[in-house]
Amino acid sequence: MFIPKKFLYIAGGVVVIILIGLLGSLSGNKNENLILEQNTAVMDLGVTGTSIAPQSGELVKVVRVVDGDTINVEINGKVEPIRYIGIDTPETVDPRKPVQCFGVEASKKNKELVEGKMVRLEKDITDRDKYNRLLRYVWLDDTLINQALVEQGYAKSYSYPPDVKYQDKFVAAEKKAREDKLGLWTACTSETAPATVAPATQTSSSASDPSCTIKGNISASGEKIYHMQGCGSYSKTTIDESRGEKWFCTEVEAQTAGWRKALNCR
Repeated sequence: MFIPKKFLYIAGGVVVIILIGLLGSLSGNKNENLILEQNTAVMDLGVTGTSIAPQSGELVKVVRVVDGDTINVEINGKVEPIRYIGIDTPETVDPRKPVQCFGVEASKKNKELVEGKMVRLEKDITDRDKYNRLLRYVWLDDTLINQALVEQGYAKSYSYPPDVKYQDKFVAAEKKAREDKLGLWTACTSETAPATVAPATQTSSSASDPSCTIKGNISASGEKIYHMQGCGSYSKTTIDESRGEKWFCTEVEAQTAGWRKALNCR
């Protein structure tokens, strides 16, 4: 039987269209299955518990440990100070206070745990404190560093609402460390007012030029802040020139040198 070529071409075209449709359907099903598998894997990774770090936090590198409860990390090419939420360690770098008992040990332990490593940051309610430091829980893999420092006796639980997500754990960790006489709980003479040692350097109490009364202080996080007479913290701020702190005669001089005005200045 003779079949015109025109009909053969049409029939062939229909077959090709059907095959393309079937292939597209199969490819779509594969893509849907792949997406489903990926989503399932993400959900599995995102399951959180008492010892699993949240997967949604920022993963950053610790570039410097400032002291027992403060670190500097790199975020998007910028170095940011991080203050650990919910804990407090003895002071070592605050120029207004002497070095406190077990402060050096706490700083060394924090450095041992996180310096140069990739950590995950978890935010609670408050983003920054009054010193412009980011407030965060710091996770190294599945270890909550805030809690680890308390558990081993390098830090105390320090509740500061509304940021209290893990505070019950910190309180329990402190109780056990105190009972087991770990770290500062046995090394220091008083658990409420740790013994102190004299700072390595003496701080100057007044400017060499009596007319230069602006205090250029460097905060615990390394931020340069100047205080003028009338500022809330002026009287209790001391200047240690060996740390790079300075006296200034004018605000312009302080600002040109890279210092900013204290937030509590009138």
